[in-house]
Amino acid sequence: MPLGVVIPLAHDMPMEKKVYSDARAALEGLLHDGLTIMAGGFGLSGLPENLLLALRDSNVQGLTVVSNNAGLDGFGLGLLLERRQIRKMVSSYVGENKLFEKQYLSGELEVEFNPQGTLAERIRAGGAGIYGFFTRTGAGTLVAEGKEQRVVDGETYVFETGLTADIALVKAWKEAPEWRKDPATQDEVMKLWSRAEVLRLTNMRANQNRKMGDPG
Repeated sequence: MPLGVVIPLAHDMPMEKKVYSDARAALEGLLHDGLTIMAGGFGLSGLPENLLLALRDSNVQGLTVVSNNAGLDGFGLGLLLERRQIRKMVSSYVGENKLFEKQYLSGELEVEFNPQGTLAERIRAGGAGIYGFFTRTGAGTLVAEGKEQRVVDGETYVFETGLTADIALVKAWKEAPEWRKDPATQDEVMKLWSRAEVLRLTNMRANQNRKMGDPG
């Protein structure tokens, strides 16, 4: 059975690492309206689906969610959109969710679009304590509207702020000092920018005697 693990990542959280029997227990006591949550995964790969189900069932409202995409209708973050639990999305790709489109165009959902690499760097910057940075990505496009811009050596750069969150929801292979590398997701940098990291460990008991690098 998958287990949930809560790992405090900020100095203001005097809490030891704990292992819980399920996702709902792992999130207990951490949720309230108005949270900023980072959710890992890329498309339909690596989604912390059990944690997202528990988040939906908690009925918390007014969430700001930082995630590469917004799931699909009826799956992933789409489940939270169905219940109008998300107030704002900070995302890169959202083209496969019709409900997302409908809520955005009606003004019901606030959206902050980011180029994919910029989103990952904003997350990394927030975790490293960097307030912001300048990048050429997005210069001259809608992404740059309303943002500070500077010309350096003849090139226009756009200022982007770092991102932090209250909780990071990440699907993990198993608990370990080092993370299994997955170039298709932003999960590794996500763990830097939140006050608490909640992992769903897949088949942890079956893997608990293995070392990182072992097959399977």
